[in-house]
Amino acid sequence: MSPKAIILAAALGSLVSLATANAGDEKGETEKCFGVAEAGKNGCATASHSCAGQATTAKDPAEWVKVPKGSCEKMGGKLTGPATM
Repeated sequence: MSPKAIILAAALGSLVSLATANAGDEKGETEKCFGVAEAGKNGCATASHSCAGQATTAKDPAEWVKVPKGSCEKMGGKLTGPATM
């Protein structure tokens, strides 16, 4: 992993940590945020696995985590997952 990628991963991890830490401050108002979960830190099951924490790829568009309402798109995520066929 290049130094630039390490710095970017650390910064995103910090944002996710801050978002999670602040979630309790907003009366529990959260939303699913797709495409920002780190590997092993996803919120729940998807078509490729059956449980939280089983994501194998960081920033997979199908994986999600709960974040404080209004912060998802600021972190580069999307409020909807990929369309299924």
